[in-house]
Amino acid sequence: MTISAVSATTLREAPPPRRQRLLEDERWLAFVLLVPTIVLLGMFIAYPFIRGILLSVTSSRVGMPGDFVGLANFYKIFNDGIFRTSVYNTFLYTGVTTVFKLALGLWLAMLLNRNFHGKAFTRAFILLPFIIPTVLSTFAWKWMFDPTFSVLNWLLYHFGLITGRINWLGDPDLAMISIIIVNIWRGVPFFAISLLAGLQTISPELNEAAAIDGAKPWQRFWHITWPLLLPVTMVVVLFSVIQTFADFQIVYVMTGGGPANATHLFATYAYQIGIGTGLLSEGAAISLAMFPVLFLVVIIQLLYIRRVEVR
Repeated sequence: MTISAVSATTLREAPPPRRQRLLEDERWLAFVLLVPTIVLLGMFIAYPFIRGILLSVTSSRVGMPGDFVGLANFYKIFNDGIFRTSVYNTFLYTGVTTVFKLALGLWLAMLLNRNFHGKAFTRAFILLPFIIPTVLSTFAWKWMFDPTFSVLNWLLYHFGLITGRINWLGDPDLAMISIIIVNIWRGVPFFAISLLAGLQTISPELNEAAAIDGAKPWQRFWHITWPLLLPVTMVVVLFSVIQTFADFQIVYVMTGGGPANATHLFATYAYQIGIGTGLLSEGAAISLAMFPVLFLVVIIQLLYIRRVEVR
């Protein structure tokens, strides 16, 4: 009698709505959760990228849709002396700044990993270059490199190191050095804080055991700290290379690509051609020229990171 009542109740229960059944399915739930991300990536990354590719194979200018020209824009920019200078500058700028940011950031992270009074305040203070808006801090640096009002010239003159004004941003080599200095100043905090987070995951007992066995500080760093810190370092370097390779704000505010187009990078030269002169298709071609290089760098570094993690 009881069994019959339960069976009757079960039969009378209505099945869950179709929407609820779909959300209980993990595959459909994952798809629903991914939809906002897919829409945002499509609107702000995929569409501009595809639009840039389409522009690069046309003769479009501002106000003119243009015609299909194939790879003519790429052929034209590869024969452009300023573009070749931009390529050289971009690799030099990225390589030099990444090496200095890694060295200084690692040194700073090692210092901040020690115990001393005011450690929390020091960590917050070091982040200032990274927190301040790039354009604002770059304007301050531009004033410090000004040939007339430069505080650097004033200091060097009063220390007896120079006898006249140095035109930091008017000389091609000095202008390149100046923007490299600003990029290093801005990027070191990112390296320092990221590597500090990696250092704090390393157990101090490993270093203590090595010290008891007679290992010197350099040996402890090279054989214990560095191998354990390497995966974090590679990820930080990867992000830094991508950001530096496509840097725009520092160069545009400091020199605008000058003097005489000597400090152009990919991004600033693409902006000058595409927006400054209205040649949208050539500007798009210059922007796309750095994509294969960046893609190759990312693939190599990701493969290396995976290899390091599997060890």
